[in-house]
Parts: sequence; C-alpha cells; structure tokens
Amino acid sequence: MSATKDEKKRLVVLTGAGMSAESGFSTFRDAGGLWENYNVDDVASIDGWYRNPRLMVDFYNGLRTQLEKAEPNEGHYILAKLEDFFEVRIVTQNVDDLHERAGSTNVLHLHGELTKARSVNDENKIYDIGYRRMEYGERGEDGALLRPHIVWFGEAVPMISEASRWVRSADIFAVVGTSLNVYPAAGLVHDLRGSTRAFLIDPKEVSVPSSLHFTVFHEGASKGLALMRDALLSR
Repeated sequence: MSATKDEKKRLVVLTGAGMSAESGFSTFRDAGGLWENYNVDDVASIDGWYRNPRLMVDFYNGLRTQLEKAEPNEGHYILAKLEDFFEVRIVTQNVDDLHERAGSTNVLHLHGELTKARSVNDENKIYDIGYRRMEYGERGEDGALLRPHIVWFGEAVPMISEASRWVRSADIFAVVGTSLNVYPAAGLVHDLRGSTRAFLIDPKEVSVPSSLHFTVFHEGASKGLALMRDALLSR
C-alpha cells in the first residue's frame, strides 16, 4: 500500500559512481573502460576543452555509446519504487540517465548530463541529443558552438544551491556509492539537520561528520539499498 501525498516523508539520496558501477558504467575514478586511456585533465576539465575540444567531443561520444548499452541495476529500481512510500529526491553526481530509466521522477544532476549538449555562450541553452554521436562544430540556435552538457573540473556547479536546499529539507537522507571526496557535492552532508535519519551505503570506508549519526551498510548499491528499504518500511 502506498502512502498518501500528505503522509509521505521526504527521502533525499546523494548518489555517486558506486551507484552506476553495477550497471557497468564507469567513471574517471574506476579502472578500465575509456577513462584508463586518457589523462583526466584532458577530458574532464575546462582547460582540456580549451586545449583540444575535438578530443573532448570524441571522448564523450564514446561514453554516450557505453551508456546506451548500460541498464539500470536493482538499486536504481529500488529507489524508483520507494516513490510509492516517500517523496524521493535524488541528487546525483553521475552524468548518466540510469535513475530516470529506472523510473525515478525527481533527479537533480550536479555534474551535468551525458545525453545533452549546450551552447558555449549560454549555459541555459541546452539540447537533448540522446545517445547519438555529437559532431565537433555543431551549433545551437544562438549560433554558438555546442559542447557536452557536463560540469568539468574548474567550472562552477550551478545546481549545488538547489541540492543544498533539498538536503536541508530531508526527513531521511542517504549517501550511496560516493567517497565524499569531491567538492562541493561532498559538503552537502553538512547541510543535514540533526534530526534527519541518515544512511550510508558503500563497500568502502567513507568519512562523515562525527556530529551526525549514520546507519552504515558496507555493501554495494543494490544490496545496501535493499537493506535500507527494509529498514525504512519495517513497522
């Protein structure tokens, strides 16, 4: 049985690379895949774009091809299903669309989205490109060059203020598959209210503020989220 809208508590979930790892979609912190063949500064920084934009476009074309073949994992589906019981808001550091494909309806992408491109002159002119190949030299309606809609190292994170607002309003909060080493996303845990029920899901040790109490599951995303779901729904 689902809770009514008025009864639903707000569950805010911060997800990182470990959330997508079980789907076979790697990030720059993982070994293997495209990332292993490139210097991170060349393909994930604004300086890299200025040095060699063609390389950047080709690199993200490769990631987009990988993403098209990836599938949401059980953890993604658990979060989507929890919308029957909670007002679920997902803040993700991931640039994939696996949360949405699993059925989650309220997802905030801190670091951009791989399936979109945007004008180099106006970050608000964003275009859905799906999984297709993006050609260097494509231009938007403003005549400006298009670039991957990714927040690179050296750039501001425009959605961080909204993410902070979400975290401050959470009744329940979960951190899934992130080392909490990349800022400003890692700083979101400091926005938690002391009364918020909090969970940490990661097979590795992750440091969190000592002033906050987290229920910790040292598991991968799918198993850990299943344990969290059971804890939340048990009467």
